[in-house]
Amino acid sequence: MQVKGFGAGYLVDDVAATTRFYADVIGLPVTVELDWFASINAGAPGYEISFVRRGHESVPEGYRAQQAAGLAFGLVVEDAAAEAERLAEAGVELVTPVVDEVYGQRHFYVADPNGVLLDIIEPIAPDPDWAAANLPAS
Repeated sequence: MQVKGFGAGYLVDDVAATTRFYADVIGLPVTVELDWFASINAGAPGYEISFVRRGHESVPEGYRAQQAAGLAFGLVVEDAAAEAERLAEAGVELVTPVVDEVYGQRHFYVADPNGVLLDIIEPIAPDPDWAAANLPAS
């Protein structure tokens, strides 16, 4: 299989509210917006996050009522602390504060209107001791 893009999608009750969160609050561009379906670009051509109205006939019958559970998207940014500040000022509740992880990430979590987690990640240098113990020598 030669993958040329990636699209993650999930069922939501309110496509418009979910789309507005990702477009207006997170700042991702909308690529398709219908009353029952919307898609936003996740930062690179061919990478999309889509929302389908729960119960829509395009979803296989036995799956139309499912709730999103255990779902998280990681979005890599230049400056996680600045994004956390921007989102907090916009009234978005941070699920976690910004933290630096020994394995090389500065990140925090927010939740979208459906409870789906967004892990906002800035790559940073890993802790030297952790890197020596866990990464192959280069």
